Amino acid sequence: MRLHNPSHRDFGSDNHAGVHPAVLDALVEANGGHVHSYGDDPYTARLAEVVAEHFGPSAHAYPVFCGTGANVVALSAMTPRWGSVVTAATSHVHTDEAGAPERVAGLKLLTVPTEDGKLDPDALAQAATVGRAVHHPQPTTVAISQSTELGTVYTPTETAELAQIAHDAGLRLYVDGARLANAAAHLGVPLRALTTDVGVDVVTLGATKNGAFAAEVVVVLNPGSTDGIEHVRKMDAQLSSKARFAAAQVLALYGTDLWRQCATQANTMATRLAEGLAALGVPVTTAVQANAVFAQIPPATTARLREHWMFYDWTPDGSQVRLMCAWDTTEADVDAFLAVARSAQ
Repeated sequence: MRLHNPSHRDFGSDNHAGVHPAVLDALVEANGGHVHSYGDDPYTARLAEVVAEHFGPSAHAYPVFCGTGANVVALSAMTPRWGSVVTAATSHVHTDEAGAPERVAGLKLLTVPTEDGKLDPDALAQAATVGRAVHHPQPTTVAISQSTELGTVYTPTETAELAQIAHDAGLRLYVDGARLANAAAHLGVPLRALTTDVGVDVVTLGATKNGAFAAEVVVVLNPGSTDGIEHVRKMDAQLSSKARFAAAQVLALYGTDLWRQCATQANTMATRLAEGLAALGVPVTTAVQANAVFAQIPPATTARLREHWMFYDWTPDGSQVRLMCAWDTTEADVDAFLAVARSAQ
């Protein structure tokens, strides 16, 4: 029994999108028969090879269920019990994990103000060297998001600068890569250009927001940057017994070029949406570099649009909204949204 309209797509989140047909096909192919559990299966073994192809031979893959779990597992393994994590005040690990890094991992987050979602090198340099007395939180890890919570993208040069500052201060660099595919598609670079090649120690490889479900991967690029991650994953309830199904999903995306196709579609639709809103005189408040659009839509227009589509207020007073495009967002979806916005003016 279907409980929703399968042709309806909104702009609330890329998490609202369904599963790509190729990913569903991969799940069906992986189903049936018995294979070993907890990652000792041919699909997880092949995933390890694919991850090494994308990130280099030293990369090790640890599939998990979700983005929150990926962040908690990675940061737990990277950060000693007495350590703290430096991150942007707008970062997902700070604003949208319901305190999971603090409650589950017992970590202290040290937030740094930012205007565009990206961690500023000078601010990082200052934060990385404060609190060295025993009475203060000790910075040991830096966490950034790619793309950021505001839809902006770090270039390889920008990430390399942050990595250098972090490493010079004895800190490790973690990248929350829930939308790493969108960032790579925007810049037209391979995944390793944003991670391995610029000094990132650990990254999460996002799949759920890009056509999969319940499948993310913690990728350790620097083997010396994590301590006991195999045990941490189990303790944090992120080790799947039937691991082949997570691996099969990620393989469908990253064992082919499908990941880039899906991310490019989402990005392209966001750009189309932003340009259409700007043409209507609607201020787009943040550079559109991935699949998110932040705009100041008049309240009357917002009310009309919400008769047809769901999307979130970004500010408490509703003066700014966030519009997300997904792998399955179409030109027709965007143009219909713009048509209603135009008629409501």
